[in-house]
Amino acid sequence: MRRPPLIVVQLVHISGPMKGEIQEFTESVISIGRHSSCHLRFPANLTQISRKHAEIIRDGNQFKLIDQSTNGTFVNGKRVQEVYLKNGDVLEFSEGGPKVSFLSEIKEAPIEMEAPLPPREKEIVPEPPRPISPQRPSPPPPKESPEAPPLRVKASLMIQYGPTIRSYKELPILIGRSQKCDFILDQPWISDQHAQIFFFENEYWIKDLTGQKLIQINRQAIPFQAPLKQNDEIGLTPRGPTFRYLGEGRLAEVEEVPPPMEEEIKKKEESKAHEKKESKGLFSFFKK
Repeated sequence: MRRPPLIVVQLVHISGPMKGEIQEFTESVISIGRHSSCHLRFPANLTQISRKHAEIIRDGNQFKLIDQSTNGTFVNGKRVQEVYLKNGDVLEFSEGGPKVSFLSEIKEAPIEMEAPLPPREKEIVPEPPRPISPQRPSPPPPKESPEAPPLRVKASLMIQYGPTIRSYKELPILIGRSQKCDFILDQPWISDQHAQIFFFENEYWIKDLTGQKLIQINRQAIPFQAPLKQNDEIGLTPRGPTFRYLGEGRLAEVEEVPPPMEEEIKKKEESKAHEKKESKGLFSFFKK
């Protein structure tokens, strides 16, 4: 007997004390706030969040957000009182407060199987003897292929980049600057077809398509492709962007402080040289 489908709500923390975490809920009412009874509970010292700040209520196959706070709840930058949510909406709890991205997913409930009848006893009939063939040397084991094949398979992938979240149900996907890519990064240091993410033997893999060994895992360049392990940091180029693999096909952007620009360094060096020249001229003047 098949049960009704199960709808799972995912809240991906984009900013705030739980940044990078993904929480899943199956309740018909999801309470949000600082109170100990809330499903999504923020720290008690985060006073800009009300004790009972908001609720997400299931209405059929839709979800409605109801604000109950003093400082307000914002959806995609707009303050709301009640609103139906859609996948990818960004929720902000009070102005400048923590942000989460809303996702809902319908999952098939497990099928209830009737208890099988006990097997009947079968009459054992001895097999006739097989002719003995001369033994041949077993073939050597196949060599491990340096390249895992990126086959088209049903596998979920979710990428959080800035305030947006993209989800995929089928792999592989292409990452790059070209409009033909599945995940587009419009940055000059990203190649048209930069990387590929695929699923092979119960693991998620990333492949470097640049031919320049630009992709790094934990600050080590990968030769061509490599499997992803939980908490790996994946840098697409030395200049970014960088993502953390959270496991189960989830990637979240890691914000890094950019190094000082060459022009700023050059200006500082010129300023030091100018100060040194002025001090030297002043010393010569007093010496005369």
